[in-house]
Amino acid sequence: MHDALTALEALTEDEIRLVLGGATEADALVFDADWESWVREGQEPPAGVWRQWVMLAGRGFGKTRAGAEYVSAFARDHPEAAIALVGATADEARAVMIEGPSGLLAVARADERAAMRWLPSRKRLVFASGAEARLFSAANPESLRGPEHHLAWCDELAKWKRAEAAWNNLRLGLRLGEVPRAIVTTTPRPVPLLKQLLADPATATSGGPSRANPHVAGDFLDAAEAIHGGTRFGRQELEGVLLDDLEGALWSRALIEASRGAPPPRGTLRRIVVGVDPPAGAAGTCGIGVCGLDQAGIGHVLADCSVTGLGPDGWARKVAAAAEAWGAHRVIAEANNGGKMVESVLRGAEAGLPVSLVHAADGKVARAEPVMVAFENGRARLAGHFPALEDELAGLIYGGDYRGPGDSPDRADAMVWALTELVVKPPRAEPRIRAL
Repeated sequence: MHDALTALEALTEDEIRLVLGGATEADALVFDADWESWVREGQEPPAGVWRQWVMLAGRGFGKTRAGAEYVSAFARDHPEAAIALVGATADEARAVMIEGPSGLLAVARADERAAMRWLPSRKRLVFASGAEARLFSAANPESLRGPEHHLAWCDELAKWKRAEAAWNNLRLGLRLGEVPRAIVTTTPRPVPLLKQLLADPATATSGGPSRANPHVAGDFLDAAEAIHGGTRFGRQELEGVLLDDLEGALWSRALIEASRGAPPPRGTLRRIVVGVDPPAGAAGTCGIGVCGLDQAGIGHVLADCSVTGLGPDGWARKVAAAAEAWGAHRVIAEANNGGKMVESVLRGAEAGLPVSLVHAADGKVARAEPVMVAFENGRARLAGHFPALEDELAGLIYGGDYRGPGDSPDRADAMVWALTELVVKPPRAEPRIRAL
């Protein structure tokens, strides 16, 4: 059977179903129980030394299965083990961690199930090896004061109501064995305890988005992404991304969400501008942001067309394509990196491309502040979802610092140039760019 399992690992899910269609029930059960054949990146225990393993992942990623498999393997290898199972409530811990479809009872091997004893009244699970797991509720932190454990499994820690008290009592009880450890399986929320654990050098992390699990129904994911895709909620619950406000951020995540709206109808915008932040080198990102001004004088971020890794001719063609696609009136490009070269490259990409060069006398954050004020007072909005751009906006810090992804907020800077032209400077009228 081992050789068959090894061969199946190289097959797609549909091919596996076809092969197993002719297998006996016993063979199918063996294959289902062979976690090594199913485990995906992000579900495997981290290498090296760690005290906490935090698995941040979207709903349906397979966090529970991974946690249950790790605990089961630990109990199998350590018959003397005392294990803590901690959920947001006792009912949730029982329903998910023990009795659920991916819980400890479900993932037990066929030859272990008869010897396992689940004692609900005592909140105790005895494994076939003799190892014991006790059920705890994070809502009752005092119950964790005193008991000692070799291992703890904490599920949905970001939902715990009395998180710090529960964790502190649990951590003090993790003192059995040579390397007592805790594993945390949770969807991300920016709660203090989770941020504290992620900042701990003794924490290892893994995880991934909901779509990483090929066994999650595609219809569910399509529907969920249609409703929540790109929003803060969707990025946390579906993509498994922890979104948090940095201290002193110009754009808070709440401001970003409050500024989001539907795109204005095509043909109703008074003026459309493409902002460009040229890269300093060939490997950099060229920020390309398309923004428009509606009849009420509100600026809308319409598109983020930024590109990475292209030379001057390449990103200039992308700028020209964006201007043509949106019927832009003008291209506003920062001239600090190349000056006249930037203008000549852009004009060379499309005959008649109206280009205005702007010189950055202030830093990126200082330039962004008036635009942020426009967002605060409702004169600027996001016409859709722009995750990469939004992450850069959230990384701009008062005082001139940038702590977002990448070395520079190129996408944000391009947006700032465009919206500065539209909602900060006095308006002006001019013809649109048309395809030749």
